[in-house]
Amino acid sequence: MFKTFIILLITGIALTCHAQITADQVIKNSINYHDPQGLLEQREATFYFTETRPKGPDRKTTVMLHPHEEKYQLTRQADNLEIVTTLSNGTYSHLVDDRAPNSAEIEQYRLENARSDVMRTYYNYLWYMPMKINDPGTIVEPSAKSANFFGKEALEIRVTYEPAVGNDIWYFYFDPSSYAMIGYRFYHDESANDGEYILLEGETTDGTVHLPKRRTWYTHKDDRLLGTDVLDRLRVR
Repeated sequence: MFKTFIILLITGIALTCHAQITADQVIKNSINYHDPQGLLEQREATFYFTETRPKGPDRKTTVMLHPHEEKYQLTRQADNLEIVTTLSNGTYSHLVDDRAPNSAEIEQYRLENARSDVMRTYYNYLWYMPMKINDPGTIVEPSAKSANFFGKEALEIRVTYEPAVGNDIWYFYFDPSSYAMIGYRFYHDESANDGEYILLEGETTDGTVHLPKRRTWYTHKDDRLLGTDVLDRLRVR
């Protein structure tokens, strides 16, 4: 009886601590877990991905990012071709097998500058989480809440954005013990249950930075699989 009381008491204390923790504390603890030295913001990082989509073949993608110096390079294998997009001095350039792409290739592989901006934002935002939650224009609700995220105990924080930044609503989920990020979801219109949820599994590390290994995307409305991105290797230098 006494042993049971002690277990219940410890559990109650733990739940109380989680209930009292602020969203800012959760974010700080999570950043300390994933990138304790702040290397991703300071240095060049190269991500080696295997990306799978339900209606297409697996593809190998390499992304180099240096946010502080606004460097970016995306290298992708498609149709036995090497397709490279590079951002340098504020200008995009595109190559297909070391030559300028023709008009058909530009259309087929979406090598427009606007599309390149979208892809750079995608990789820079999601693969630099949770650090990007602290970006200017982000509005974080003060309290972290206990939640169940697809069968896992989690701490949940809700994020919106200033109008100039964006209109989506995001929820981020963290392991309550380690503060590792375990998933997130976003809505364009939460009342319509649109948007997507993303499950995170495993870990890839360069020895200092620790990032989720696998990100799997689903729609909210029908739980339809959209794709999986696997971080095979990470190099930060």
